[in-house]
Amino acid sequence: MSAPDFDTLFSTAGVRGWLHAADIDSGREVGHGADVPLPTASMFKVPLLVEFCRQADAGLLDPSDRVTVPAAGRSSGPTGISAMLDEVTLSLRDLAYLMIAVSDNGSADVLLARVGREAVNTMLAALGLHGTRVLQSCQEFNDSMREDAGHPWPFVDPDDVARLRALDPERTNRSTPREMSALFGMIWRDEAASAESCAWMRAALNKQVWPHRLASGFPYDDVAVSGKTGTAPTLRTESGVVEYPDGRRYAVAVFTRSFSTALNQPRADAVIGTAARMAVDHLRR
Repeated sequence: MSAPDFDTLFSTAGVRGWLHAADIDSGREVGHGADVPLPTASMFKVPLLVEFCRQADAGLLDPSDRVTVPAAGRSSGPTGISAMLDEVTLSLRDLAYLMIAVSDNGSADVLLARVGREAVNTMLAALGLHGTRVLQSCQEFNDSMREDAGHPWPFVDPDDVARLRALDPERTNRSTPREMSALFGMIWRDEAASAESCAWMRAALNKQVWPHRLASGFPYDDVAVSGKTGTAPTLRTESGVVEYPDGRRYAVAVFTRSFSTALNQPRADAVIGTAARMAVDHLRR
C-alpha cells in the first residue's frame, strides 16, 4: 500500500513538512523526511521531562522539593510562571507539569538548571537518540532571536527570520521526526523511565491545553491525544501519541516550516492534525 501524498498536503497548506508515525506496539511505521534534523523549539521540553523523571527514579532529586522562583530574571514567555508578576513557590513536579501542559518557559529553565543539559544529552545518547540534542534554555533561545533580528519580538520580516539561529538545527535544540516519535513510544511502553514515572509523564502530556494541531485531526471523544507543541517564527510542530479505543496506539511527530512569515497561520496549524490523521489511518489499514 502506497504512503499518503504528504507533499501535496503540506504544500497546499503553505508549508514544508516532515513526519514520522509508528504503531507503538507493532513497530509498523510511515515517514516523510523522517530523518531530517530540525529545530524542536518547545518540544525540547519532552527530553527534559524524561531526564527529570529518571533523576527522580535514581534518587538524585525529590519531585516534591519546593522551589522559590523570583520575579526578576525569570525566562520570558506568555504562559505559566513566565507570565506572572510575583515571586512563586512550588514543587519541582509542578514546575514540570506547567512546562508541559502550558509550555511554560520559566518552569522549563528552572528545571533545566536543576537537571543539567549535559545530563539530558547523555540520556538521549543512551536511548539511541543521537540526532536529538538540547543546546539552549528557553531564555537563550529567545535572546538569540532578539540578537539576530536586532529588535524584540515579533519577527516577521523575511530577512530577520533568515538570520535566526533558532531556526538552524546545528545551532539550536534539535531532533528528527523519527526520534521524537521514538521518544514518545518509549514513554508509552514504560522504557524511558520507571513505570510509575512514565505513567506520570503520560498524564502530564495528556493535559496539554493546545487542541489546534495534533488533536485537531482526531475530533472523537473515544480517541485520546497527548503531545507537546513547539513554535518559532515559521516553525510549527507537535509530537505525541494517539490512542484508539481498540487499544492500538500511535506515536506521531510532525514538523512544518511555513513559506510565509505571518504570525497567524491557521492552515499551518491544522495541517499538522491532518497529516497525523493520514499517517495513522495508513497504519491502521
